Amino acid sequence: MDIVRLWRGVPPEIKGAVLAIGNFDGVHRGHQEVLSEATGIAKREGRRSGAVVFEPHPREFFAPEIPFFRLTPLPLKLQLLEALGLDQTFVIEFDRELASLSAEAFATEVVAKGLGASHVVVGHDFSYGKGRTGTTDELAALGRVLGFGVDVVAPVGAGGATFSSSRIREHLRDGEVREAADQLGYWWRVRGRVGEGAGRGKGLGFPTVNLPLEPGQDVRHGIYAMRVDHDGRRYHAAGYVGARPTFGEGEPVLEAYLLDFAGDLYRQEVEAEFIAFLRPDETFATPEALAAQMREDCDRARTVLAKIDADDPMRRFPLARALGKPKPST
Repeated sequence: MDIVRLWRGVPPEIKGAVLAIGNFDGVHRGHQEVLSEATGIAKREGRRSGAVVFEPHPREFFAPEIPFFRLTPLPLKLQLLEALGLDQTFVIEFDRELASLSAEAFATEVVAKGLGASHVVVGHDFSYGKGRTGTTDELAALGRVLGFGVDVVAPVGAGGATFSSSRIREHLRDGEVREAADQLGYWWRVRGRVGEGAGRGKGLGFPTVNLPLEPGQDVRHGIYAMRVDHDGRRYHAAGYVGARPTFGEGEPVLEAYLLDFAGDLYRQEVEAEFIAFLRPDETFATPEALAAQMREDCDRARTVLAKIDADDPMRRFPLARALGKPKPST
């Protein structure tokens, strides 16, 4: 998948694509319907398919002082978009200039002239332009004048509820991992480079890999069954998200103890999937009491993950299948 980080001076050979436009935070099943419509039109018309995303997320631009729970920071988002088979993704800087464009100017200068879109696909709730005043009806009318087609995808949901990034964030804040995954179409995950921890897990007999949490990723604190992918291999893990109250520390961390693994992943890039919430965070009277509970947590994680490996409910979703299955660990 080609990644293009501009909207002016776009090479002529990648203009004329069918583009899905949106923030696509989470790339959930509703977003996937929009993206699938774009790839379908592109295939029928013999054109390239693509997505247009904005960086930073507009919420971060307008309120940088308020941490925003991004389900998929850009590197992970691009991975998911590529797994869906897109030919290209435009990553457009959301800056003061872009934020000040009227709806008509955005359609004219960015979509038509800049990107040279032949067709645009958006979700039913898509809005654009200064103050988010542009509507899908207005976009369709502008497209007729400017020379690009517009398709608007109706709400997508299940059980009477529309798939929503906001709702997925709430599920994760409540520790409802399976409910979030059902809307995403894959297990929610955190991707990053393993950093150096305090070494307390190793001292207790549970050496962990430590991953940074993005600002605002306030997933529920506690113990999780996880799967950790590294270099084409998948490992079962008991994971922890929290502020380590037993040791009086305050900043939330993500730690994962890889079951049946011997090695050092420091500074390696890994991806941790959240499979099940096992218990809330708590304070223990002694490190020894914490270690005893951790042994129980590991046993529970083994049981949960063995069942998931035997019958993973996410396999029924196209994106989960497209992400592929790493080789089993040895």
